[in-house]
Amino acid sequence: MDIKDFLDRMFTLGIGAAIASKEQIEKLVDELVEKGNVAKEESADIVDELMKKGKEYQSKFEASIKEKVKQTLKDHDFVTKEEFDKLKKQVEELEAQLKTKTDD
Repeated sequence: MDIKDFLDRMFTLGIGAAIASKEQIEKLVDELVEKGNVAKEESADIVDELMKKGKEYQSKFEASIKEKVKQTLKDHDFVTKEEFDKLKKQVEELEAQLKTKTDD
């Protein structure tokens, strides 16, 4: 397995740039350069690629978590913020109507 395949697998497992800082990734790539596993000329491209993949993974992970939370709330009949805001507005409108009728 070459180094790019190895790094791709790290992201598949949820390890890597999603939780690592750019400095940590640069350090890892520098170590790979020192060991001769990566050419110095490729190191900047690899860091950029890892950061990009990390951000993509993080976005997908966050979207997945949001969807799971939304589904859990729905499964347990919790009211969403949108539903709450809609109900709040309806109550305020009804209160205004009642006040208008009692002022007459």
